[in-house]
Amino acid sequence: MVPRPLPRILSDRGAHLARGRELARTAADSATDILHPLITIARGLRRLASAGRRRVADTPKDRRGALFLLVASVLLVVLLLPYGPLLATVGLTAAAAWQGRDRAPAAPEGPDESQTRRLRSLYDALVPYFSSAGDPDPLYTHGGSWEKAFPAYEFDGAGRITHLVIAYPAYYTDGEAESRARIEHLLAAKSGRGREYRFAWDEEGNQLTVRVLPPLPAGIAAQRFVTSPGETVLGFTDPAQVRRTLPLVHGGERRDVPPVVWRTGIRSTEPHLLAVGQPGSGISTLLRSVALQALRHGDVVIVDGGGTGEYACLTGRDGVLAVECGLTGVLERLRWAAHETERRLIAANRAHQAGDPPPEDTKRPLWILLDRPGTFTHLATADGREDPRSLLQIPLRHGRPANVTVVVAEQLDSLETLGDAVRQHTRARVVLGSATPEQVTAVLGAPPHTTPLDEVPAGRGYARLGTGPVHRLQVPATPNPYDDTAEDGHRQAVLDLLPARSAQDGARTGPTRKEPERTAPEAGPVRGTPAGTAFPGKHSTEKGPVDPAAADGTVTEPRTAHAADADETPQEPVPLEAAAAESS
Repeated sequence: MVPRPLPRILSDRGAHLARGRELARTAADSATDILHPLITIARGLRRLASAGRRRVADTPKDRRGALFLLVASVLLVVLLLPYGPLLATVGLTAAAAWQGRDRAPAAPEGPDESQTRRLRSLYDALVPYFSSAGDPDPLYTHGGSWEKAFPAYEFDGAGRITHLVIAYPAYYTDGEAESRARIEHLLAAKSGRGREYRFAWDEEGNQLTVRVLPPLPAGIAAQRFVTSPGETVLGFTDPAQVRRTLPLVHGGERRDVPPVVWRTGIRSTEPHLLAVGQPGSGISTLLRSVALQALRHGDVVIVDGGGTGEYACLTGRDGVLAVECGLTGVLERLRWAAHETERRLIAANRAHQAGDPPPEDTKRPLWILLDRPGTFTHLATADGREDPRSLLQIPLRHGRPANVTVVVAEQLDSLETLGDAVRQHTRARVVLGSATPEQVTAVLGAPPHTTPLDEVPAGRGYARLGTGPVHRLQVPATPNPYDDTAEDGHRQAVLDLLPARSAQDGARTGPTRKEPERTAPEAGPVRGTPAGTAFPGKHSTEKGPVDPAAADGTVTEPRTAHAADADETPQEPVPLEAAAAESS
């Protein structure tokens, strides 16, 4: 049966409504143009009436009678004169039209003298780069006109350039990075230092757009961000760079800020992260922020190569499997992480072959956070022990299908200590602090489109996810809550995000909600584990009693059935099944 078409009046309803709205808008515009003189006269009459009321109100009460008598006498004389009412009407209309005119000051048609001098200076500085002796019609010449070279420009209240469009000849080598860098450095120096500029090269139209970027918000405290499982907020960026905003609280009010969201999991194309920076640039702050967000849905293992207790607040918390700062404990934890990755791959592969869903213990994310792991590489080499970098190869290569994420933080001057596996498999990159454009390009794989700042605040830098664009980044303020020099509000915000302590650890230490009152933790390892200690199961949070005979102050954890089996029966390498699980 052929369906009958809808009536024309129903099928064309949307077109009729759109046409009707367009006709109504056109009629309103035409009426406004026609009635503009009447609107101006009515506005003037209203202003004249307001002025008259103010005049009467300002006149003392004992003189208002004389004022009214004077006005009545003038009106009587006008009525008795020949053509008096007509002339009075014309005069009132003219006065109303004059008072009702638009009094907005006319915008200047061109730049003032100081702005002209600044544009002229930029033009003369660009002449050596954009001119050629063989050009028959040069756009840039000494003593030439800058009007054609700068078709659009804007200035701020201080007379400095905020937006500039520069036209350049087609023969300029705008496809070469060195040529672009020379022009960008020149424009940043001539337009005013201390600001951050963004350069957009239009190679097809032979135009360069220069825009001054506002500073990123640097005081946003750590908080529970509105994200889905598998999403981690690295920081905040410019509104034009991302299409998403994040509701949060800043300065006592709610606002929407564009975030840089890093997605992890089995569907992620950049499952691991590498963050580099100078000392004091905010690398540890970034790792604390990532750890607090990861603990909402997964387990975390932290390796602290700094040894300064930056992650002591996470010790003994639910979901934190270990916070290691000794070589022995680090090697054991990384070895366990490699075995856990293999176990997950095997279990998932067997479930896939049987047509079953993956086991639940393979779905819970496992995060391995390493802060300055190069320190342990030097210690292991000096002691003749196993290199920790070799233990990261399995989590880095096969971690994505096993829900294992690795985050490595290292200083810029120690990048050579990172292994090839870290460089190849960390496709999400972050650079914080002061860094040259060459260093940023070497880490991110692409040059930034903005100029570096002379004074960089903590947590400020650049981020790039995979092959995407380079974003400006400001990490949320996530200080060590035991640091007395940090702001109290930010320290309390971190404490509010910390998970509860485990039952045995909480009974030993008591409540800790007032932890900002504490001083810095004692020097020494946060937690170490002897070489022969087995590790808890995936969801185990039980802590063993403190061994008073331990010389290094380590905490021994109970052996589980899984760990005991692993000790009794050595785990065999399963490269075929692991590869099959990863490919699936």
